[in-house]
Amino acid sequence: MQQKHTNMDFSSSNGNSWVILSDIEKSIKKKIEAVGTPLKDWDISIYRGVLTGCNEAFIISTEKRDEILNNCKTEEERKRTAELIRPILRGRDIKRYGYDWVDLFLIATFPSRHYDIEQYPAVKNYLLSFGMERLEQTGKKYNVGGQIVTARKKTNNKWFETQDTISYWEDFLKPKIVYAEISQEPKFYLDIEEHFYPEATSFLMVGKYLEYLCVLFHSKPITYFFKLFYAGGGLGETGYRYKKAFFENLPIPKFVDSVEQLALLKQLNIQPTFNDDKTNNLIYKIYKFSPDEITEIERS
Repeated sequence: MQQKHTNMDFSSSNGNSWVILSDIEKSIKKKIEAVGTPLKDWDISIYRGVLTGCNEAFIISTEKRDEILNNCKTEEERKRTAELIRPILRGRDIKRYGYDWVDLFLIATFPSRHYDIEQYPAVKNYLLSFGMERLEQTGKKYNVGGQIVTARKKTNNKWFETQDTISYWEDFLKPKIVYAEISQEPKFYLDIEEHFYPEATSFLMVGKYLEYLCVLFHSKPITYFFKLFYAGGGLGETGYRYKKAFFENLPIPKFVDSVEQLALLKQLNIQPTFNDDKTNNLIYKIYKFSPDEITEIERS
């Protein structure tokens, strides 16, 4: 009995990894790259969330925030301090079109803001309770009470500042998409009014057409494209790694310029009765996928 073979091909999507594609996968990839525009060529910016170098000190509970504010000596100090402590989302807190905030806050002493810690004595005293040796950014090791304490890695930043400079801090206050770097399924949240600060296990995206992009990122065909062709090997069958270097190469159809395209955008907008199947079918139509290609995507 003659064995039937499927033609296979090697293809690289990001220059760092290789995948073996079947004929139908090659056909799908050819169509998405012909129609889509890589995210890096959109009018958007992608940034990593805040890396503190010591989350146990800089990420605090609501109770600790209230304690710090209650220790402020004047109303002016309290107001300044309240503005410094911002609600934060970790990667695990981000859900599909939403979030599950667990009442955590970030002491947002970004080096790019050039804060004078003497203007925040309640915050200063709280941070010092962790020990200067632990918070300084020298990478040195100290013997404190018989225990070895390792300072945060060496940077030019001050002991009370976060590890990352975060020069893009103003973007935290803009409408943005936030998403976890590693997830078992697509989970993107469009933050328009909450102004959450994302933690280092997540990313943020700012720019144009965020509602449109947020919907497409959750769709079955776009998820299929990313995992198979652009995820750099990903996490196998267990999930996705939306690493910036991989994600920004994902081609997305830029149907947002004409009257007809804007009507499509409106159709795809997030509604309380959001219909994933409708979105998937619209995307299949945009790419002109054949019935066999749609079956392949749905099967995966």
